[in-house]
Amino acid sequence: MKINKVLSLSILAVSLWACGGGSQQSTESTNSETPAATESVATPAAEEPKGKQLIAQSDCLGCHKEQQKLVGPSYADVAAKYEATPENIAMLAGKIINGGQGNWGEVPMSAHPQVSQAHAEEMVKYILTIKK
Repeated sequence: MKINKVLSLSILAVSLWACGGGSQQSTESTNSETPAATESVATPAAEEPKGKQLIAQSDCLGCHKEQQKLVGPSYADVAAKYEATPENIAMLAGKIINGGQGNWGEVPMSAHPQVSQAHAEEMVKYILTIKK
């Protein structure tokens, strides 16, 4: 019985560590010991367009890819269909926030009300730059 408790606690500890329980401590020690390494890691993300960064932080990639249709259209297909005008950017940003259906088939696009209009527009501006 004592072995079962020890084994259970060990499995729990490993599970918590694997899910990020120990990552905060090692990140803090890495940041304080090697600030130059942290800067070089952050630089490539800073060079990416803001819209691309926002997409990477969202759930967009669960349904869309840059060059291939997944659940929804590829970003390249969206860019081919819509010119990058202020009207189209605002309309497509509204689709991100409010969801939509019918423009690309039967599967509806889920709403993302947590995304601000400004962030949605940055995402759209990036998407409309993607070419096949």
